[in-house]
Amino acid sequence: MIRTLVVEDDELAARAHAEYVRRLPQFTVVGVARTGAAALHEVTHQQVDLVLLDMNLPDLHGLEVHRIMRARGVEADVIAVTSARDLTIVRGAVANGVAQYLLKPFTFATLRDRLTSYAEFRQQVNQASASGGEIDQRSVDRLLGDLRGGSTDQQLPKGMSPESLERVIGTLRASENALTALGAAEAVGMSRVGVRRYLEYLVETGLAARGSRYGGAGRPEIEYRWRGAP
Repeated sequence: MIRTLVVEDDELAARAHAEYVRRLPQFTVVGVARTGAAALHEVTHQQVDLVLLDMNLPDLHGLEVHRIMRARGVEADVIAVTSARDLTIVRGAVANGVAQYLLKPFTFATLRDRLTSYAEFRQQVNQASASGGEIDQRSVDRLLGDLRGGSTDQQLPKGMSPESLERVIGTLRASENALTALGAAEAVGMSRVGVRRYLEYLVETGLAARGSRYGGAGRPEIEYRWRGAP
């Protein structure tokens, strides 16, 4: 079993990520930390194999948490799970040895694929170690391929773009009231059908809530409200 620590400051996202991990038979959740200090306490007081580490924590940046982990001799692997799309942060994460960088919001299928790839990587490493610890270039390429997993195109369903998703998220977050697909479409400047796909995706990932609006005769309208982490 791969002992996994979930580090996420948003309560809803933390619960969702932990539940995602629990669905996978190779993994077990050994704790959920909401701050950098709590994460450091967990990794230094129990065995942790993998940390799903949010970069934007209330007390310490995720990169600083990772740096302190290494300074303390903690060898747990780290997958950055974050909404931060800043190239500087991405480069810093790679330079510090983060195994993977996963952008929020994401579906269970996306995290499942990444964690499965990571589990395959660990299995290959263990097998190589058992056979003497020496590997050739072909084996190195296979190991890195397992670790990287699929392409970043898996982040969103087919036909959806990160740019349009950001526009829908921005509109939903900025609205004080729940929005219908039509209202969101008018604000974003997209078709109602297209915007509804993004809204339903946000509901699926736990970042938006779906409800019903009753107003007179006829069928109630479906409305959406932002509920996710910043």
